[in-house]
Amino acid sequence: MANHLFIGAATALITPFNSDGTINYEQFGNLIDWQIEEGIDALIIAGTTGEGATLSDEEHKELMEFAGQRINGRIPWIGGTGSNDTAYGIQLSQAAEKSGASGVLLVTPYYNKTTQGGLIRMFTEYADALNIPVMLYNVPSRTGVNIEPDTYLALSKHPNIVAIKEANSDIAKIVETKAKVGDNLDLYSGNDDQIVPILSVGGLGVVSVLSNLLPRETHELVMAYINGDRETACQMQLKYMELVKALFCETNPIPAKCAMAHMGWCDNHLRSPLYPMEPANEERLLNAMRNIGIGV
Repeated sequence: MANHLFIGAATALITPFNSDGTINYEQFGNLIDWQIEEGIDALIIAGTTGEGATLSDEEHKELMEFAGQRINGRIPWIGGTGSNDTAYGIQLSQAAEKSGASGVLLVTPYYNKTTQGGLIRMFTEYADALNIPVMLYNVPSRTGVNIEPDTYLALSKHPNIVAIKEANSDIAKIVETKAKVGDNLDLYSGNDDQIVPILSVGGLGVVSVLSNLLPRETHELVMAYINGDRETACQMQLKYMELVKALFCETNPIPAKCAMAHMGWCDNHLRSPLYPMEPANEERLLNAMRNIGIGV
């Protein structure tokens, strides 16, 4: 496959909120600009880290429209538009396309736990309704549904389904998937602690939470590996492991938003049912940040 959504690191961008729960577009725009200035390769808008599941229909569409205008073709961006209601997800995906998205990120349906055959039919419905590429998002720890390797193989035959964000911690399954789909689906890590392992079996990069804090460094980690400097990539993977673990010691994006607030990029407001970090975990996060030189 010649065309790729991106190669390198894509930030699963947080969505800043005001104290009254509305979206803080000034902070959001500043984050977009900073990410691009730091050399990030792509952005994910309104995904899990962006608290997309709590956005109203109007907010979701307005956020993507704002992002499309602010990014203005400088880098690719991908809309997080999957839903457990396929008709609604298709509507959101078409709104992302209208807003200039390079592609859409489609999670497996949560709560409505479909079968493997249902996954094939559902993702095909999305892909048939769009003129932009689809990235499949497999995160069974959140949804209760895993995309099996043979299901990926079937979906890889659709011309609009081009990529996988794999957040299944079962490396053996990921290797089996890559062996089956070959170059017909691009593979991206969905876990910051598995960037190098995924690259080692033919991955093209990562959809990252870490890069909210460290966009340039996360980009450099991936590109070091792709450019043949595997030693540097491995050293960077190890260097950031303490921080990565701290970023996931509570449900994402609770720690990521806390970290970005301490860095001055946003206020630490989340939408229920997410709440600010427990004090002991917050101190753990801040220590991990200090240990790699992030001043907080």
